[in-house]
Amino acid sequence: MLKKVETSPLLSVRNLRIEFPTRRGTLVAVDDISFDIAPGEILGVVGESGAGKSLTGAAIIGLLEPPGRIAQGEITLEGQRIDNLPYEEIRRIRGRRIGAIFQDPLTSLNPLYSVSRQLVETIQTHLPLNDKEARARALELLDEVGIPGAGERIDHYPHQFSGGMRQRVVIALALCAEPRLIIADEPTTALDVSIQAQIITLLKRLCHDHGTAVMLVTHDMGVIAEAADRVAVMYSGRIAEIGPVQEVVRAAKHPYTHGLMGSIPHIGHHVDQLTQIEGSMPRLQEIPPGCPFNPRCEEATDRCRVERPNLQSVNATEVACHLFDKAGA
Repeated sequence: MLKKVETSPLLSVRNLRIEFPTRRGTLVAVDDISFDIAPGEILGVVGESGAGKSLTGAAIIGLLEPPGRIAQGEITLEGQRIDNLPYEEIRRIRGRRIGAIFQDPLTSLNPLYSVSRQLVETIQTHLPLNDKEARARALELLDEVGIPGAGERIDHYPHQFSGGMRQRVVIALALCAEPRLIIADEPTTALDVSIQAQIITLLKRLCHDHGTAVMLVTHDMGVIAEAADRVAVMYSGRIAEIGPVQEVVRAAKHPYTHGLMGSIPHIGHHVDQLTQIEGSMPRLQEIPPGCPFNPRCEEATDRCRVERPNLQSVNATEVACHLFDKAGA
């Protein structure tokens, strides 16, 4: 059953545009996207590599790599605009109010420090706790994320944990200051299927128990279908379709989303060949005019090649496709 989205979103992104200035001109990596995430909601963001998913997450937490920059738009967290804050202010928000979980836990953990030291330092950075209180909090977090024998393992080093356990430690780090929002960038990609399911269950429980909002970035529609409440499908830096996950998975509207759904094998349904989307996503300097998907779309018309479609409501979802444009139907 889908959670009811509250009228006041925890995170609001409006008309976000991310650019990369180059000698040959300015490349637009994320082009005028808008979405909200409510407290306790998981928004899945899915698309091929290069769609702009991770860049959107990096912009929200203030970790865009130069020369990348936010050229337009607003990012609001609990009513406070955060995209234009000075570095030190966004740094205080990052960790305290926004947590981050990245794809490879080894890049998030310092191999030279024990897990206890990393957790305690992070906790004391954001909360007024002494060493004893911070260590007790660290033990609680390791228990909460499902580390067996947390009392013994807290003083171990990252290399002494398996991939799945390291990812749990990273989640514990992200939760140190009880953030209101978590940006989870491909948190299950490097893990086997059984561990993926455990991590997804953990994220869902955190949302339910703490009212934490999660932006779950992935290319795996199976993870989205299992974990997310709503899903935003991105293509060439734009949102092609956004809506309740069950609606998008079962009745995809955009031809690109339909192709993604068709590429997933279904148990009990024998097919000789999975659906394939011909071609590949264009490079930033080669995005065509009109709908960026038009060179790969079997239903493209002349209008699609010259006029960019805007998101419009179709039942419970919003879709950027001229096929659903009432004015042009």
